[in-house]
Formats: sequence, C-alpha cells, structure tokens
Amino acid sequence: MDILRRNTDYALRLAVNLAGRYGDGSVSTRALSDEEDVSYQLACKLMQKLHKEGLVESDMGPKGGFRLARRPEDVPILDVIAAIQGPLRLNRCLLGDGFCERQETCPIRARIGRLQEQMDEYLGAVTLAELAENRRPQRETTQGRGRNT
Repeated sequence: MDILRRNTDYALRLAVNLAGRYGDGSVSTRALSDEEDVSYQLACKLMQKLHKEGLVESDMGPKGGFRLARRPEDVPILDVIAAIQGPLRLNRCLLGDGFCERQETCPIRARIGRLQEQMDEYLGAVTLAELAENRRPQRETTQGRGRNT
C-alpha cells in the first residue's frame, strides 16, 4: 500500500509547477495538465480541491487559470497532501478516534506515533519552493505521452 496516493502525487506535481511560476500570473488547467502529464479531467478535480482548501486561487476569463494563494516558501507539502487525501497516518490508531481499545496501553502505537511525528515534521518542513527549485525540466520527448488518470 502506498502512503501517498497517486492523485496526491499528481496534485504535488501541479502545485510544484505553480510554485515555479509564482508571480507570473495564472496558469490554465489545460497547460498544467499537459506539462505534468496528468489527464485534464483529473487535473480539474485536483485543482478544485486545492482551491477549496485555500492553497490556490483562480481567475476567470480567457487568461484565467490558477495560481498559488501563498508564497511557495510558505506552503509545506504536508498541506497539499492533506488537501487531497486528508490526514496522512501510518496507522488508523494514530487518528485517536477510539478505533482501538488498546490505544492508551499499546507499545506499538507509541513507537509508530514517534515515527508519525517525525514524518509530519519532515513533510511540514519541505516547501513547494524547495521542490520547484530542485525541479528538473521535463524532456520534450516525454511531454504529452502516456496520460496518467
């Protein structure tokens, strides 16, 4: 099982693309989907989720599209992950929803809880700016092939 769902990976790619263009105005969903090799329909859904969570803003009209709502250095990837798939948890017991009766005494939960804290801290420290800075340009030979849905 993947911890990060495929749609989350796609949303991160779209958000990193916007981070690389920060300050240049809005980008159409069509352009984002083409550049990141994500189907247009899926890109639309993902951008709407990011918009609903306040991570991107939208502009209407012929030159409309999406742009980041905050500076890329102020957007941890943990926020993008949570916007698409909800809280990222290694085990359900870490949600604290009473799912397990042994929650308070379980030695496994304590260890996994420490790992969860480290993961949250790390993902909360990595920003879209950092990823955009390290982004490699996509080779022209691969653009537009193999749409991922």
